[in-house]
Amino acid sequence: MTDAKSPLATLVKHTPLIGPLARGLARAPLVERMRRRLGFRGSAAYWDARYRAGGNSGAGSYGRLAAFKAEVLNEFVRRRAIRSVVEFGSGDGAQLALADYPQYVGIDVSPAAVALCSEKFRGEATKRFLLADNLPEPFGPFDLALSLDVIYHLVEDTTFDLYMHGLFEHAGAHVVIYASDQDAAGPSPHVRHRAFTPWVATYRPDWRYAGKVPNRYPFDPADPDETSFADFHFFEKI
Repeated sequence: MTDAKSPLATLVKHTPLIGPLARGLARAPLVERMRRRLGFRGSAAYWDARYRAGGNSGAGSYGRLAAFKAEVLNEFVRRRAIRSVVEFGSGDGAQLALADYPQYVGIDVSPAAVALCSEKFRGEATKRFLLADNLPEPFGPFDLALSLDVIYHLVEDTTFDLYMHGLFEHAGAHVVIYASDQDAAGPSPHVRHRAFTPWVATYRPDWRYAGKVPNRYPFDPADPDETSFADFHFFEKI
C-alpha cells in the first residue's frame, strides 16, 4: 500500500468518536465521561504512556497464556508453511520471544514499544519493528497477519475500523485474531469488547472464516492473570 494517508498510516491520529451517532455500551455517555474523568486520552496515548512508564503488554503475554498462544501459532506457521508474518500491535515483545517465525515485522502505535523491541531483538535479522504511522512504501503483503490481545483495547470506533482495514489489507493469505468476539463494555477505560467477525463478513467479503481455537484457560474472575476471554479466530483469503 503506497497511499501516505492509508488507514494504517492515520491510525494514531484519531481520538474517540463521541456524539449523537454513538452506539453500544462502551460509547454510552456514562462510559465516555468515566474515561475523561480518569484522564484517558485514547488508545494510542494510553499504551505509549504505559510502556514509557515501564509497564508491559499485560498478563496475556506471560506465563501459561503466552505458552498456549505460542503453541497454537508456531504449529499454524509450521503446518501452513508461512514464510512472512506481520503483527499489528507487537507490544513489549514478550510473546514474540516464544515465537518461531521465518520473517517477522512488528508494528505498534507506541514509539516506546518499538524502541524497546528494537533493542530487545537487536542483531536478529529476521525481525524488525516499525511505527504504525511510519511504514515504508510499498509494505506487504505478508503470508500471515496477526492481531493478539489488541482488538478489545481499541476503544474508539474510528481506530477500530482503521486497524481492521490495515490488518486485512496487509495479509496475503491468512489472518489470525486472538481476542474476545462480543460487544460489551470492559472493566477499565482501555478495554472495550467487540464482535469483530461481523465486521469481517461485512467489510472483507474476500475473506472467509476458517475456524476457532477456544482458549485453553477460559476467563475466571478469580484468576484474571492466568485466564483469558480471548480465543483464536482464523481467516483465509478467498
